[in-house]
Amino acid sequence: MANGDVREYRAEARSAHAFGRVLCNARNHHFVIDGPPWNGCPGEALTPGEAFMAAVAACGVELVEVIAADEGLDVGGVKVAIEGVVDKGNPVREDVTVFNRVRIDYEITGVSQEQADGLVEGVKARCPLYGAVAASTPDLEMQVGGG
Repeated sequence: MANGDVREYRAEARSAHAFGRVLCNARNHHFVIDGPPWNGCPGEALTPGEAFMAAVAACGVELVEVIAADEGLDVGGVKVAIEGVVDKGNPVREDVTVFNRVRIDYEITGVSQEQADGLVEGVKARCPLYGAVAASTPDLEMQVGGG
């Protein structure tokens, strides 16, 4: 594998002076993530689950734009909405917690439905965050709208 084919990611997190608040950084970017209220945490900032979902959606938007540019397509706009459910009373696995179901909706303007479908297939093949969701979620629903 050529060195240009390796993608490395790094982030750090540490406890703050408030219970359930986490100070995070990646490169020179600093941000706060709060544990959710159901864990007795503040829940004022993004929670870890929300940050993960936002990252999956962001990867989708970014890669649609990149793949479209590589294919010479002029997308008018890209929107990705994602929601996931963890049902603690009905776990998928006993050893680790994963989402019971996830729904991802893509809206891609400026391209045909067929082109939008192809762009999302490209995202599925390239985004490791989507891959993690797809590999672990038994009920994954995806809707793609082009136009």
